[in-house]
Amino acid sequence: MTTWHWVRHGPTHQKSFVGWRDVPADLSDEAQISRLRAHLPEEALVISSDLIRASATADAISGQGHQRLPHDPDLREMHFGVWDGMHFRDVAERDPELSRLFWEEPGDVSAPDGESWNGTSARVDSVVSRLNAAYPNTHIIAVAHFGVILTQLQRALRVAPYDALAQPIDNLSVTSITWQGDTGTPGVINHLP
Repeated sequence: MTTWHWVRHGPTHQKSFVGWRDVPADLSDEAQISRLRAHLPEEALVISSDLIRASATADAISGQGHQRLPHDPDLREMHFGVWDGMHFRDVAERDPELSRLFWEEPGDVSAPDGESWNGTSARVDSVVSRLNAAYPNTHIIAVAHFGVILTQLQRALRVAPYDALAQPIDNLSVTSITWQGDTGTPGVINHLP
């Protein structure tokens, strides 16, 4: 069994779509970072998306017994294409039908020049499956993004993408999933230490 402790990166304070844009996280709340670090297992591998908001958060929460793995670009947030950097209202005005379908019928729907839920899920699934095979009976702390974490929660809960999108995943929260083969068992979800 491999247990993943998914941590959503620190807040970016952006009021727009943030996918592959490399914006920093606000990691100034040292008390919250300390509580998060104390909540996580003392002995674990640590991996993150290669985007700075995730990699800097991973550096901030890493403890003495943690072994850092290289950043993985396949743990990036969903690619929002031309919507990245746009306010939600502007996206709805630009692409009213597509933006509605993107949230109400996630799956194969993608932003212009972007990526679908299913595409994101497939790339994240491959990372999780690869590391589960390489590191059985290990704790893995993975610092990533809202959509990335939800794809794994959807996979473990065996629910539709739409149902997974209803789950909040707050910045600096922990969502744990234990994998035995292809079967995932969620533990805490969106826990704020």
